[in-house]
Amino acid sequence: MMSDAISQLSRSMRSAALVAGLMLGTAGALAPAPAQARGPDGIADVAEKVIDAVVNISTSQTVESRNGEQKDEGRGGNREARPQLPPDSPFNEFFDEFFKNRRGGEQKQPRKVNSLGSGFIIDTSGIVVTNNHVIADADEINVILNDGTKIRAELVGKDKRTDLAVLKFTPPEKKLTAVKFGDSDKLRLGEWVIAIGNPFSLGGTVTAGIVSARNRDINSGPYDNYIQTDAAINRGNSGGPLFNLDGEVVGVNTAIISPSGGSIGIGFAVPSKTVTAVVDQLRQYKEVRRGWLGVRIQQVTDEIAESLSIKPARGALIAGVDDKGPAKPAGIEPGDVIVTFDGKSIKEMKDLPRAVADTAVGKAVDVVIVRKGKEETRKVTLGRLDDGEKPVEASVKSSTPEHSEKLVTQKALGLDLAALTKDLRTRFKIKDKVKGVVIVGVDGNSDAAEKRLSAGDVIVEVAQESVANATDVKNRIDQLKKDGKKSILLLVSNGAGELRFVALGVN
Repeated sequence: MMSDAISQLSRSMRSAALVAGLMLGTAGALAPAPAQARGPDGIADVAEKVIDAVVNISTSQTVESRNGEQKDEGRGGNREARPQLPPDSPFNEFFDEFFKNRRGGEQKQPRKVNSLGSGFIIDTSGIVVTNNHVIADADEINVILNDGTKIRAELVGKDKRTDLAVLKFTPPEKKLTAVKFGDSDKLRLGEWVIAIGNPFSLGGTVTAGIVSARNRDINSGPYDNYIQTDAAINRGNSGGPLFNLDGEVVGVNTAIISPSGGSIGIGFAVPSKTVTAVVDQLRQYKEVRRGWLGVRIQQVTDEIAESLSIKPARGALIAGVDDKGPAKPAGIEPGDVIVTFDGKSIKEMKDLPRAVADTAVGKAVDVVIVRKGKEETRKVTLGRLDDGEKPVEASVKSSTPEHSEKLVTQKALGLDLAALTKDLRTRFKIKDKVKGVVIVGVDGNSDAAEKRLSAGDVIVEVAQESVANATDVKNRIDQLKKDGKKSILLLVSNGAGELRFVALGVN
């Protein structure tokens, strides 16, 4: 009896302990987690210190529009347009009549378009920095201070390539607040930043986030080098400043990626290192004066690097040299790979345009190239880039292959090759200055087709050796295969004489 009682008591105690443990576990699961901080304590202090230097930019422009047609003014403008309906909708007739009566026929009528953006004061004399796209084509520009004061402004200068502009206005009697630039090169991933601007025309708005990435290329221009941030940036924030926690401007908010037009946490700012250089020149010259090397370049892919004996893949491949450019007299040639420019390492193609643009016009610089596997140094005196210059990246032809004809003499690497005759020059519109072997057909399943080689392209060199006929190409390729090359580098010209390099796999 006593033994049974003790056993029963033991079981009861174990059950009680199990229940208590479950209750404790449940309580622990239901206990609220400690509140997460939304950012450092200094954000409010920074915002209070700099917000009076942030301004709204209001612009107006007179445009012509037809009845029922309205241009999307974007960036805060009002838009009125007829609804998009299926072609067979019975409501189409109703809306046709509605807009015709409302607008008075199909005549073009001038109207004023308004838009809003952001900017910031960098000098108490009334100097403002903003985006070029905020003030582009504006007939009238006004700066609206944080207290609501509206003042007419004039354009000092603008730069389309970096999307920056400088404005000037006459300050009111009260003292203005100006902000200073910080060093964007010192930004670290995860560092807190603050964006202030005029989203959706709401007026001065503060948002905070972190630096998500640096040196972002979003294919908006040759000098892309954006700071990416998750601080909320929306339409109307364009031209506004991005601050660090010291209250220094480290970027100019310029672009967002968003399917809806609102922030999804991916915004981009022009780094202050770029902004300061551009702003200084706009204030001094009312334009930007950039260095010019006079070359067309390509990315050094792994295949091209293997063909040129460059390990690891790096630098900018010279695809063409301007006859009147500074690179020509310095002895730089197509096929050279620039790996260092004026002491700056060129890790990939996009680094070169930035380095050249940031270098003073007329400066003599050392350019380190790799030619046939060996490094050489060339001295180049930079010219000045004209705004009308073509993009620095080599163009890529993308026409469809044509059928081959009886004149084909050789086949190699999925290409049908022929001697460059007068008839073929006429057929493919190839200029007389272009020399080499013409491609008259491309196998659609070949690496050549994937690399966008097409009929009418001309092979000028194979592995940096000139070729004059189809047999030269075939023999050179066969020899490179015997030498164990995995890919073969071709220098290819289009009909106009623009060159580019293409590396084709031997298999």
